[in-house]
Amino acid sequence: MRHLKGILQCERFQVPYRVCGEGQDVLCLNGAQQSMAMWLSFLQRFRDKYRITLFDFPHQGKGKVLEGSTSVSLDEEVEILRALVSELGIKRPIICSASWGGVVALQFAARFPQHVSRLILASIAMKPNGRMKETIMTGMQAKLDDREHMAQVLLKSFGGDLPGVCKNQIIAQFKSMPPDRIQAFAEHGMSVIFSGSLDKVVALSDVRNPTLILYGDKDRILDLSDVESLVAALPECRLRTVKGIGHFLHLENESVFDIYEEVLEKARSEIADMTHEPFNVTY
Repeated sequence: MRHLKGILQCERFQVPYRVCGEGQDVLCLNGAQQSMAMWLSFLQRFRDKYRITLFDFPHQGKGKVLEGSTSVSLDEEVEILRALVSELGIKRPIICSASWGGVVALQFAARFPQHVSRLILASIAMKPNGRMKETIMTGMQAKLDDREHMAQVLLKSFGGDLPGVCKNQIIAQFKSMPPDRIQAFAEHGMSVIFSGSLDKVVALSDVRNPTLILYGDKDRILDLSDVESLVAALPECRLRTVKGIGHFLHLENESVFDIYEEVLEKARSEIADMTHEPFNVTY
């Protein structure tokens, strides 16, 4: 089984990555302030059948901004993704994403549809609801030296269904977060509020790849109506609602992986069928 670790130097960024397995490429994108660690249970489940790539954007895990502004734009995140795909020779991956990672995935697919097989987007909607906006504003008002309070605001708002070990990890993450990451996190939150509807940011009609959106019916910061609006705006998209689970989906309950397996296996069989189709040559 192939196992590779490395660091990509992309413009002003340092991006750590990890590749494991052989077969159809699967590329996983983290949510804001999360790291590739959120996909380790996914890796354990699927690495025997797929070539899975995990990585950290700047301000995630060990991802770094080496120079310039601490802010990282959506366009820069898309460029990082394009550079990673090129550097590692990733061929038309199935992109799996969580939360904000889905916005990056959609923008990438809109610009480079030929480099994407299909999308599985967890916890994403046309816009955040009022509770999320309130959470962001409350977090912004917290004192910079009261990191635990920031974490508790997030957990109380939409992380209540996470296992205790995940909650403790989030609290520890915030406690150890350096000032530049706190600033970047705050700036990201404000950009989410002021960007408004996702169709103002991404040309959704250009996303022609088959797409599945996963939505937990206990998600407190995304309303189902806004998820359905996003599904309707994408040319080839389905919605799968998962009962009893909130915003963090597989981190709350790994049974969600059964849904991923259905989609991944279908894609794998379709690729196998294409590989064995005879070429028809007309003279």
